[in-house]
Amino acid sequence: MEISGKIKFLDETKTYGSNGFRKREVVVTTEEQYPQHLMVEFVQDKCDLLNAFQVGQGVKIGINLRGREWVSPQGETKYFNSIQGWRIEAMEAAAASQEVPPMPPPPPFETSNSAPNEIEDDLPF
Repeated sequence: MEISGKIKFLDETKTYGSNGFRKREVVVTTEEQYPQHLMVEFVQDKCDLLNAFQVGQGVKIGINLRGREWVSPQGETKYFNSIQGWRIEAMEAAAASQEVPPMPPPPPFETSNSAPNEIEDDLPF
């Protein structure tokens, strides 16, 4: 799946726990009739993908939807969803890759000085 829009907020990389789990969040505002502010998280080595981007920049992000179940100590079950990014590219680069290069102009029409019924024989044999 993919989402696209402009970066509204770009957080710093945060490290959690003793094993060094890393997470970085970005908020993207979609460009549609009713814009949505979607928080996308990048984890572990994917955090570094966001280093080349800044607030206000148009992006296209490849995402996976993640869901998990959590049971509280009181036995109550809750469900959580998250949007996890795995690829990000600038919209300008994405648009450029989808454009079809222009067709070259056709070769100019050549006229011959020979008569219409006369066949030119310029073969070497």
